[in-house]
Amino acid sequence: LDVREAPGGTFVAGAVERSVESAEELLDLLHRGNLFRTTEATRLNEVSSRSHAVLSLTVVATARYDRGAPTTRGKLSMIDLAGSERATRTENTGARLNEATNINRSLLSLANCINALADRTRTRPGHIPYRDSKLTRLLKDSLGGHCKTTMVANVSPDALDFEETLNSLKYANRAKDIKPVEVKLGTGARGVGAAGAAGGLGG
Repeated sequence: LDVREAPGGTFVAGAVERSVESAEELLDLLHRGNLFRTTEATRLNEVSSRSHAVLSLTVVATARYDRGAPTTRGKLSMIDLAGSERATRTENTGARLNEATNINRSLLSLANCINALADRTRTRPGHIPYRDSKLTRLLKDSLGGHCKTTMVANVSPDALDFEETLNSLKYANRAKDIKPVEVKLGTGARGVGAAGAAGGLGG
């Protein structure tokens, strides 16, 4: 993906923004976006995701009976992260191994940003390495902007997955320490909700 930055925030060149007015239209866009997500079989998972997926929603609200009321805008980003992989367990080779390397590299970049943001919350401002990967560049507003960050971890009760489960819980627990300042976003023109298209995102 060609990730670029502009005064209004980070965006993907060529991505299309669609306007929706119902949950059904939104779910249809989400389904269409998922069709572009790549999955391949590995030793541990027959439909392993080979990329991350990002769904960005911009919600525009206006007062129903007051035409002179200001418009309120909000942004919601939902990210489905591909899981980290150990080559010794997946036995990946060739293209699958390169994909796993890129996935792990982007997850490490995200972890570094989360750690830096958590440290900034508790100590003093410091450099946040957003530019280390496409994923963190896209999530810059969601992680360090005027947003709340929530992470849902998928873990396994199997003893064989103990190390992955422990690392996932540590990862999510660190994200819990991010406490950005909440402010009201600026107002804009009147309009309806708009949903950005979902798609695959490599490292």
